[in-house]
Amino acid sequence: MQLSKKMLKISPSGTVVLAQKARQLKAEGKDIIELGEGEPDFNTPEFIIKYAYQSAKNGATKYTSVSGTPELKNKITEKLRKENNINYNDNQIVVGAGAKQLIFNALYCSINTGDEVIIPSPYWVSYPEMVKIADGIPIILNCDLKNNFKISLEKLVEVINPKTKWLILNSPGNPSGAVYTWDELLALSQVLIDYPQVNILCDDIYEKIVFDGNKFHTLAEVAPNLIDRILTVNGFSKSYAMTGWRIGYAAGHSELIEAMIKLQGQSTTNASTIGQEAAIAALDAEQNFLNDWLKMYTIRRDIVSNSLGNSFKDSFNNPEGAFYHFISCEALVGKKFNGINTINNDRDFCQLLLEKYGVAVVPGSEFGTPGYFRLCFAKSEDDLKNACQRINDFLKLLY
Repeated sequence: MQLSKKMLKISPSGTVVLAQKARQLKAEGKDIIELGEGEPDFNTPEFIIKYAYQSAKNGATKYTSVSGTPELKNKITEKLRKENNINYNDNQIVVGAGAKQLIFNALYCSINTGDEVIIPSPYWVSYPEMVKIADGIPIILNCDLKNNFKISLEKLVEVINPKTKWLILNSPGNPSGAVYTWDELLALSQVLIDYPQVNILCDDIYEKIVFDGNKFHTLAEVAPNLIDRILTVNGFSKSYAMTGWRIGYAAGHSELIEAMIKLQGQSTTNASTIGQEAAIAALDAEQNFLNDWLKMYTIRRDIVSNSLGNSFKDSFNNPEGAFYHFISCEALVGKKFNGINTINNDRDFCQLLLEKYGVAVVPGSEFGTPGYFRLCFAKSEDDLKNACQRINDFLKLLY
């Protein structure tokens, strides 16, 4: 079969490919520490599983409304109002099979051929590919370590033009770990107010994972005057360790939400009914367990920062949120492993680290920032200590 020309534009997900490679090596009996895939190692809380199980026994196994059950949508609007100080009606909410599907649907429903989408780098791997599928043009806005990988407003203004349809904003950031402050979001909003053609897609999936007293804020909260131009996307995968349940939600202007529901109705229809029940339990419960998880993430983050701080001096910032380190390996380019294998770029570094020392991390090139690698610290303390020791041992053989 001859595939569509659209498929020729897009690349496989780098993180998915790496995870598959790590699983393959493990299946072959290799000792692999997998720090590439962005997934909590905690199980879904027991009370969520029990609620979903009981709901299924009670008949929650049928189709629901395409946009989600009324009960879940009500819980979502309540959450947004209480936690984020944003007011939405139920008709401004759509539930989907994960935040990823909803971001795709939003872009597909709104982009016309040649429309541009500004994507700050480093970025989550799927953003530019989704834009391409929708026949848009991803405009990569490079951000640097010195500015904690946050948007330079001067550079932003330089790339905005009449064709700009969206700006994608991800805070806490994957892979950067950067968290935008209230003042930074306010300053951004004051720039965007002058460009009414620019909509803002806020990917808030790591909302609950914020460290060191930093506070999470979302743009619709800070700049309610822009709310008709903002799509707020969130979900349950990262905060509640529910990656496999595939449940997310989006809140925005009713016209866009209606279009997303129409598209979803002709593709996946409703998100998993049992998953929606699980999401109700997650939102309805006391959130104390999240504080316990956050303490564990903080310990794990600090293990990596302390273990690799000397080897990669001034090459990364301590993550403010999410569960990734994004580390520069540019200083290693040109060196050889055991005098044989030359490291020409970040991909070579990650490939050799996996092959020689069994540690899987993701090249920064996959996130639009060559010369770096992403390490996920949502793993056990023992695995992180072992992995960091292997990385340091690997570095000793580079010269």
